[in-house]
Amino acid sequence: MKRTGKKTATDRNFVVALSRGLDVLRAFHPNDGLLGNQEIAARTNLPKPTVSRLTYTLTKLGYLAPVPRFEKYQLTPAAMSLGYAALANLGVRHLSEPFREDLMRATGGAVAVGGRDRHSMIYFGQSRGSETVGVQLDVGSRVPIATSAMGRAYFWALDDTDRAELSRLLREHYGSRWPKMRDGLERSGETVAKHGFAISVGDWHDDIGAAGVALRLNDGTGPYAFNCGAPAFRFTEERLINDIGPRLLAMVRNIEAALGGLMPHSKKDVSKKLKSGGKLARVAEGSDSLCHHRERFASPLRSLNDVSETR
Repeated sequence: MKRTGKKTATDRNFVVALSRGLDVLRAFHPNDGLLGNQEIAARTNLPKPTVSRLTYTLTKLGYLAPVPRFEKYQLTPAAMSLGYAALANLGVRHLSEPFREDLMRATGGAVAVGGRDRHSMIYFGQSRGSETVGVQLDVGSRVPIATSAMGRAYFWALDDTDRAELSRLLREHYGSRWPKMRDGLERSGETVAKHGFAISVGDWHDDIGAAGVALRLNDGTGPYAFNCGAPAFRFTEERLINDIGPRLLAMVRNIEAALGGLMPHSKKDVSKKLKSGGKLARVAEGSDSLCHHRERFASPLRSLNDVSETR
């Protein structure tokens, strides 16, 4: 986790102390349990004395509970209530659930929806069945933007300015690892431009294959992104391109239609289009939609090199 940048820290409206306090809360990840001041300092890049004052304050406010026996802290229900309140206000999470469940049953893959949190995508909705025991992710889990199907779909859904800024942040975060990740992002952009979805086979996790599709809402929030993943021996690149990706794309377009008050495509329509060849042009409803996506993602393929360092 990076410290607050100089430009942000000198903003008269920016409260640095609040930012650092929130960084402490963000240092707790799912399944962490307890964290001590030294561990929090390492994760936030904040000085340990500063962390000590912040954990003391957050304890007084009821967001952290001290565990004296181990000289560590844990999040309290008061802190978790912030996350639950956010989840409750994400209408796309609730509306997408039946769609996610249908796709999970149809493909045998785990289907999730997530949004960006700094350098990662964080799950806020997950549908997983007995066939996806190899995908141990749940609400609150994070996947990297640069190498996951969900993250790649999100990346190419951004406008040029936001994508350039995110590229800069990723480059600073990953350092010498960035050029290889950037190459993967460029290839995924070509896949998005051609098919309307991103894929990742062994790029994030050796044993996971997944497709990703972005969703942008008319109210200006997001974009969000969905993925459908399973062990790589089941979700091969060929199956992701010809079956899983088109199904996921159709699902997300149906969610967009439902959010916009339009009639979603029926399962019969989607099934018929998949049987006729499984190509995106027959899954996405109408050639105008496909052209829109190709135009939207064609120019960004060039912009990634423009904002990245010289190889």
